Amino acid sequence: MARIIDGKKISEEIKEELKSEVLALGEKGIVPELAVILVGEDGASQIYVKNKERVAKEVGISSEVMRLSVETSQEELEKIILQYNADEKIHGILVQLPLSKHIDAKRIINLIDPKKDVDCFHPENVGKLMIGDARFLPCTPAGILELLERSELLVEGKNVVVVGRSNIVGKPLAVMLINLGATVTVCNSKTKNLKEICAQADILVSATGRAGLICEDMVKQAAVVIDVGMNRDENGKLCGDVDYIHVCDKTHCITPVPGGVGPMTIMMLMRNTILAAKNKFVI
Repeated sequence: MARIIDGKKISEEIKEELKSEVLALGEKGIVPELAVILVGEDGASQIYVKNKERVAKEVGISSEVMRLSVETSQEELEKIILQYNADEKIHGILVQLPLSKHIDAKRIINLIDPKKDVDCFHPENVGKLMIGDARFLPCTPAGILELLERSELLVEGKNVVVVGRSNIVGKPLAVMLINLGATVTVCNSKTKNLKEICAQADILVSATGRAGLICEDMVKQAAVVIDVGMNRDENGKLCGDVDYIHVCDKTHCITPVPGGVGPMTIMMLMRNTILAAKNKFVI
């Protein structure tokens, strides 16, 4: 019987640890503060931002949410980011993606002060991650590694297959796994023999956003399966990339959707915000 990796439980454990860190900083007169910018009224983005606000409050982090109209111009958004860059009390800046089509998202990300880039999207932070000298760890990949570590699942020496090559999950996760001594294969929608490659993985991570992509015959017996997908099935029910019902019993450990990787991502954002506050004061 597969062991379920409970992201909710682990994220709650980390939350308590972060609360203690924030209290210790408070004794030194430091209150970590996160600025979140939300442009437009995308439903999913609004939910994400509300969740970030809620968790920040629970941890003890001060959060400021700037909600902007979908008509907000590139120039207006850039001006706000520059103001946050210069604001001494703001330690972390997050621009909720996706942005409206008329806004150059790459330019916006590059404008954020790398020392306040708690999403770890800025090229300087991505470069530091690549050479193993990370300032911050990108939130979802960091959450995945926490799930593995706290479940006592070793990465070093393991054959890991990552399905998905996004800048948010697939690419940075592959680098982080390599830095930890794993042998990593990164696949995508154009990969030939995807089934055969996945079936060789000791640890299989899927982050494609394609419901049911990972089937039973793509998973090695007793493999560890990490499902990063957040999709809706034909009944509108939240599901991952993995055909969970048929894959579950074949695995050694597996993350559910919801309740697996998702809760960890926001907790890693909170950790980065605290780290940004610590880095500023060189504690």
